[in-house]
Amino acid sequence: MTSTPPLRLTREVILGDSIRAMVEAIDPDAPLLSEDEHRASLETLFTERPDKGDVWIFAYGSLMWNPLIHYVETRLGLVRGHHRCFCLWSRIGRGTAQKPGLTLALERGGSCRGVLYRVAESIAAQELQILWRREMLTGAYAPRWLKVGTGEGPVHALAFLINRAHVRYAGKLPEERVITAIAEAHGPLGACATYLFNTVAHLEDLGIRERKLARLRDLVRERIGQARVDVGSGAADTF
Repeated sequence: MTSTPPLRLTREVILGDSIRAMVEAIDPDAPLLSEDEHRASLETLFTERPDKGDVWIFAYGSLMWNPLIHYVETRLGLVRGHHRCFCLWSRIGRGTAQKPGLTLALERGGSCRGVLYRVAESIAAQELQILWRREMLTGAYAPRWLKVGTGEGPVHALAFLINRAHVRYAGKLPEERVITAIAEAHGPLGACATYLFNTVAHLEDLGIRERKLARLRDLVRERIGQARVDVGSGAADTF
C-alpha cells in the first residue's frame, strides 16, 4: 500500500486556495480568517509601515527555503528581542489532531538570524497577498514591523511573531516533548522532522550555526533512527 505524497506548496496552490480547502476538509470547525479579515489585516499593516518604497520581509523558518514570493534582493539579517522557537502546534500541516507537530515562530527574548527578502514596491501588495494566504490563514501569527540589522545597515522588515492568544500557541515546552512531537508527527505536508531538518540545513548553508536547533535536529534524528534525511520537500507549515 502506497502513501499519499506530501502536498508541495507553490504559488499556484496558494493562490488557488488549495490550502484553505484542505484545512476545511480535514477540520471543518477550524477558525479561519475571512477574506475581509485578511484585507483589514493587510491594510492595517500598510498603515503602520515605517518606510515607504520596497518592502523587506524577514524569514526564519520555511520562508527561508521555500519563499514563493518574487524578490529583487536578499540579505542576512539579525533581529534582536525575538528568537526562533518551536512554539506553534501544527494539527493539519505537519501533524494531526491526535499527534500534532510543532513549527517555528518568533518568540520574545534573545535574537534571531535569518534571511531578508526585498520585494519591489510595484508588486508588494500582490506578494503580501500570497504571504497572507500562506501564513495568516488561522491568525496564528502576529505580523509586525521589526528593525533588522544587516551588513549594509538596518532596515524595517515584516516578520511573523507568534500570536500568544491563539489556541495553537504551545508556549515553552520541555525539550523531550518537543523532540517527541517533531519525531512522530506527520501531516498532509509531510513529516514534521523534515521541516526541522530543512531549516537547519538551510541555516548552515548560509553560514548560520544555531547550536540549540542543531542539537534538536541531532536528537530528533537519533529518535527516529535515521543517519541521513531527505531534505528536499518544501512546504510552509502555518496551520
